[in-house]
Amino acid sequence: MSARAKATLAASFAFSSFIIWAVHYQQSKEREDMFQGVVRDDARRLEKMRQREEEFRESSRKREIYEQVQSVVPSDQPNQT
Repeated sequence: MSARAKATLAASFAFSSFIIWAVHYQQSKEREDMFQGVVRDDARRLEKMRQREEEFRESSRKREIYEQVQSVVPSDQPNQT
């Protein structure tokens, strides 16, 4: 085998090895990025649930105040006006 053929073989081996490494690196990076998206979605979902619970507590508090001030008739009883 000539020196030129050996150099070509070595260069093609090195280039192929680099390409394989680059693809695996890119895949692992994309996998990590996708996982971070899931983490962000979970945090966003928890924050939204916290806000809804806070709004529910505020609504319940207001309802208690309004029921103290106004007379409230349950909806299953007919109006007696």
